[in-house]
Amino acid sequence: MPAMGKLIGSGRTADVYEIDEAWVLRRNREDWGDAAAEGAVMEHVRAYGYPVPRVRTAPSRTDLVMERLTGPTMVEACVAGALDAVEAGTVLASLLRRLHAVPGRRPGTRVLHLDLHPENVLLTPDGPRVIDWGTAEDGDPGLDWGLSAIILAQVAVDEDQPIAGPARAMLGSLLADPSGLTGEGLAEARRRRAVNPTMSAREVELLGVAEELVRSVALLP
Repeated sequence: MPAMGKLIGSGRTADVYEIDEAWVLRRNREDWGDAAAEGAVMEHVRAYGYPVPRVRTAPSRTDLVMERLTGPTMVEACVAGALDAVEAGTVLASLLRRLHAVPGRRPGTRVLHLDLHPENVLLTPDGPRVIDWGTAEDGDPGLDWGLSAIILAQVAVDEDQPIAGPARAMLGSLLADPSGLTGEGLAEARRRRAVNPTMSAREVELLGVAEELVRSVALLP
């Protein structure tokens, strides 16, 4: 087990600790997820040129040692005025399309991230890099588009969110070409969000109106 340094980041399910200038330890809380499986999918997509951190090892079910990245999240860059919300949505769409060009590990499938939103994109000096692959699986890309869209829409319809306006602009840009989104994918995305244990009661409550917003933007029935 590598020596663990100071805490440098925290999310809903994991904490990130410094190892040295090149590597960090990402530790899941409460036995959440499977670090080895997450590392394997990251290395799979990286082999096809997809922008993810390098993985060194997964020494336990909860721990993943991976490349240390520098740069703000897409949300932080938008709040700081360094990134326009419309451009952010365009980048997200590009990242989804690039990911869905990667073959899945089951015949006839593609790799899905299933949590690709602005807080999971780091803007490094080498370009955007996608993090937090614990939900990844192989499947139909329509579900991935549905989840990215409904996550943005949940923020966009929440009047208490200071970034509701930018989130709506990102959603419009993400779905400027809505061909990747399907009605079935969006419906399944809403179902999955409703049973996601990291969701607050408020976030679950907003799912209906969030889905309506996505459908209106994408011109889905």
